[in-house]
This record gives sequence, structure tokens and C-alpha cells, in this order.
Amino acid sequence: MQTVTQIAQGIVAREGGFVDDPDDPGGATKYGVTIHTMRRLGLDLDRDGDVDAEDVKVLTRAHAVSIFVEHYFRTPRIDRLPDALHATVFDMYVNAGANAVKILQRLLVDMRLDVTVDGVIGPQTIGAVRQAIAAAPDHLVDAYGIARRNYYYDLADRRPASRKYARRRDGGKGGWILRAEEFIAPRFHISEAQHRERTARWV
Repeated sequence: MQTVTQIAQGIVAREGGFVDDPDDPGGATKYGVTIHTMRRLGLDLDRDGDVDAEDVKVLTRAHAVSIFVEHYFRTPRIDRLPDALHATVFDMYVNAGANAVKILQRLLVDMRLDVTVDGVIGPQTIGAVRQAIAAAPDHLVDAYGIARRNYYYDLADRRPASRKYARRRDGGKGGWILRAEEFIAPRFHISEAQHRERTARWV
């Protein structure tokens, strides 16, 4: 089982270096840490009196890892979930914030467990997850990964500018889909043909 630091290091590796994509609502980003996060935390790394893209550029890998562990794992209480869910929910929280928790909560509702879909990990959600793990110990992680993959497809359906993250220019699986499937057993991966059929109506 990976440590939380190892999981965070993997997230940093997946996220890559500095980017400032106008189609990404996160804005200037490095190692997955957005300028919005750095402003929220007051990280004026170049000490010039403001937090801007230059501060994002000088962020180190080690600092990014510490931000993720503290603010994207411990603060939202992902550490209170069963160990089996740590990597996938943590990775998704970095990518989508509280929506990572809402995906889990909606999955629990689908399993007919009493949970409020509010994006907050509290006693109700923790208790429901424990019930779900007890009922389906070998399936909850895959079910979450599949729900996460569906979230990305649905988001791209609604937001055309984001489709490039779910589908490559050649029509193959984009980064979002491949990232979700890293946390899904291979037998539940969709085929390239299924992916192309799912995205065929996108312009």
C-alpha cells in the first residue's frame, strides 16, 4: 500500500510542469497546483507582493507534494476513508475538488445508502463508505473509477472546450479518460471502439 506522500508524488508526476491553457478553468498551473490555490493559500513565492503566474512557475515538486497532502488529502478528510479509496479519491480531488467527493456520494446513493451529496466527508459519508466496502469489498474502487470516467465524459458533453482533455486529436482516449482508468481494473476499461462511439457526436 502506498503512503500518502507516494500517492502525492504520483499525482505531481501525472500533472507535469507549468501550463497556462486558456481552456482550463484552473488557469496557470504547475504540478497540478493552480494559481487559484496559490492565491487562496497566499503563496507569494517570489515575494513581490502578489501571487501571479511567476509564483506558479517557481513552485517546486516538493512544495506541490506538501500542498496536496495537507490541503487535498488531510483537510477534506480523505484520510478518514478506507485505505483502498485513498489514491483514486485523492487524485480526483486534486483534479476536480469537492466534485471528487460528490462522485463518491452519488455512488453511495445509487447503492441505496443514506448520504447527502454535499461534497463533504463527514460521519455520514464515512459510515456509508464502510457499509459499501463491507457489502462489496472488491468492487467499490472500480465502481468509483467508472463513475469518475463517466463524470469526465459528461463534463466534456456539456463543455466543448474541455473535450480535448477527454479525446485526443486522433480520436483516441484523452488524458482524463486514461487517468481515470489508471484506478480501474483492466477488465473494466473501455475499448478504443467504445470510446470513439461515446464521443462520436462531439464536434
